[in-house]
Amino acid sequence: MQEWFIAWCAGLLVGILFALLRLPIPAPPMLSGVLGVVGIFCGGLLGQWILQRFFS
Repeated sequence: MQEWFIAWCAGLLVGILFALLRLPIPAPPMLSGVLGVVGIFCGGLLGQWILQRFFS
Protein backbone atom coordinates (compact mmCIF):
# COMPACT_ATOMS: atom_id res chain seq x y z
CA MET A 1 0.00 0.00 0.00
CA GLN A 2 2.91 2.36 0.57
CA GLU A 3 4.20 1.75 -2.95
CA TRP A 4 1.21 3.41 -4.63
CA PHE A 5 1.40 6.38 -2.25
CA ILE A 6 5.10 6.91 -2.95
CA ALA A 7 4.46 6.65 -6.69
CA TRP A 8 1.61 9.16 -6.42
CA CYS A 9 3.77 11.59 -4.43
CA ALA A 10 6.62 11.28 -6.91
CA GLY A 11 4.24 11.91 -9.80
CA LEU A 12 2.78 14.92 -8.02
CA LEU A 13 6.24 16.39 -7.42
CA VAL A 14 7.26 15.83 -11.03
CA GLY A 15 4.04 17.47 -12.22
CA ILE A 16 4.66 20.51 -10.01
CA LEU A 17 8.28 20.77 -11.15
CA PHE A 18 7.31 20.61 -14.82
CA ALA A 19 4.59 23.23 -14.27
CA LEU A 20 7.05 25.57 -12.51
CA LEU A 21 9.53 25.14 -15.36
CA ARG A 22 6.68 25.72 -17.85
CA LEU A 23 7.31 22.41 -19.59
CA PRO A 24 4.62 20.06 -20.90
CA ILE A 25 3.77 17.33 -18.43
CA PRO A 26 5.55 14.01 -19.11
CA ALA A 27 2.30 12.04 -19.25
CA PRO A 28 -0.53 11.48 -21.69
CA PRO A 29 -2.50 14.72 -21.77
CA MET A 30 -5.85 13.05 -22.33
CA LEU A 31 -7.86 10.63 -20.24
CA SER A 32 -7.72 8.14 -23.11
CA GLY A 33 -3.93 7.99 -22.81
CA VAL A 34 -4.13 7.31 -19.08
CA LEU A 35 -6.77 4.63 -19.66
CA GLY A 36 -4.49 3.08 -22.28
CA VAL A 37 -1.71 2.77 -19.71
CA VAL A 38 -4.15 1.23 -17.21
CA GLY A 39 -5.30 -1.18 -19.91
CA ILE A 40 -1.73 -2.25 -20.62
CA PHE A 41 -1.16 -2.86 -16.91
CA CYS A 42 -4.37 -4.89 -16.56
CA GLY A 43 -3.54 -6.85 -19.71
CA GLY A 44 -0.14 -7.72 -18.26
CA LEU A 45 -1.76 -8.98 -15.07
CA LEU A 46 -4.30 -11.00 -17.05
CA GLY A 47 -1.54 -12.48 -19.21
CA GLN A 48 0.40 -13.55 -16.12
CA TRP A 49 -2.75 -15.12 -14.67
CA ILE A 50 -3.41 -17.03 -17.91
CA LEU A 51 0.18 -18.30 -18.01
CA GLN A 52 0.04 -19.47 -14.40
CA ARG A 53 -3.42 -20.96 -14.67
CA PHE A 54 -3.10 -22.86 -17.94
CA PHE A 55 0.61 -23.30 -18.67
CA SER A 56 2.26 -24.21 -15.38
